[in-house]
Amino acid sequence: MDRAATDSVTYSSYLRLPELLSCQSPATGEHDELLFVIIHQVYELWFKQILHEATLLQRRLEDGNGSGALHTARRIAKILKTIVGQLDVLETMTPRQFASFRPQLGSSSGFQSEQFRELEAVLGRRDLPDDDPRTAAALARPSVFDSLLRFLAVSGYDVPEPALARDPREPWHGGDPSILATLESAYADEGAAAEVCEALVDLDEGIQEWRYRHVKMVERIIGARRGTGGSAGADYLRSTLFRPAFPDLWDVRSV
Repeated sequence: MDRAATDSVTYSSYLRLPELLSCQSPATGEHDELLFVIIHQVYELWFKQILHEATLLQRRLEDGNGSGALHTARRIAKILKTIVGQLDVLETMTPRQFASFRPQLGSSSGFQSEQFRELEAVLGRRDLPDDDPRTAAALARPSVFDSLLRFLAVSGYDVPEPALARDPREPWHGGDPSILATLESAYADEGAAAEVCEALVDLDEGIQEWRYRHVKMVERIIGARRGTGGSAGADYLRSTLFRPAFPDLWDVRSV
């Protein structure tokens, strides 16, 4: 890009602010609906960034780049802290304020977030619908934990070949004694591999914290009623709690 073209770039044009700020279209004149729209749009932007970072995280893991993987995993964990904090803002909305525009949401529901489903697939969940092309692709390729196993193998740890060559479309249930032994060795060395493992635990904990705060937010605003779009609301969300993305990284603490 030449100098003249660069000089013509402004804050507004670089960030495409006219387009961005025209994307909020509340269905009612209720004051609190704009907050609801903006919070959820910001979530989707953060999900986009997390997916972007997760791609780099997996590449760095598989290249054996421990310091790079550590930096990226820590960034994702920080983003998760940020999106959890946004729930504090959403919780300033009372049940009555939400009810004032809720009928206009129709069948829309946060359960329909394709980016969050894709993120769950990237983290290893395999019991997801594959009707979205990006989620389907994520279900068919190695998960973050698969990439961690490759990182450990490249770093000189004894990772069983079947674990490295497994079909990534199959769910990983954890608890394999040989994998736990590998992780125990990595932790015993107290080196780069242990730091990377702990950074992934932070990431996993961040997702679980988000789930818990999401449940409490839903209970606070709609109670035990069904969610928008006919979802089970808080009941379904509670069923997802304490489901770690990387169970082996938690199990190894009991070995």
